[in-house]
Amino acid sequence: MIINPIKKSIVRQALPKPNVLQLSEYDITQKIMDSLTNACHRSVLFSITKSSKDAPKIAEELNISLSSVYKTLVRLEELTLVEIEKFNFVEGKKIKFYKSRIGKAEITFDSNDATLHLYPNSFNK
Repeated sequence: MIINPIKKSIVRQALPKPNVLQLSEYDITQKIMDSLTNACHRSVLFSITKSSKDAPKIAEELNISLSSVYKTLVRLEELTLVEIEKFNFVEGKKIKFYKSRIGKAEITFDSNDATLHLYPNSFNK
């Protein structure tokens, strides 16, 4: 069956165009899902679920490079999946302690659409 090009344009006009907020919501959801499927990101999140830790401690526990931990933490912080719980000052240096904001995540698939459900970390304060 061949669809008339005029009918295609009518259908396109009838469908609502996503606005900027809808696009950015999809974009952030997609970025979070991508992050949660990354093994390094998940490992870092798991390590800071129960208690806050600084980057060197995370790197030591997970046996990954400190630069990878810092890159991961920056990315997770941009996505608001982690927060800086506190600062300590050691020898004039400000040390950040990171904590996971999420305790559980679910991704469900239904009718060609993926839905992300994030649940707060029950170990927070």
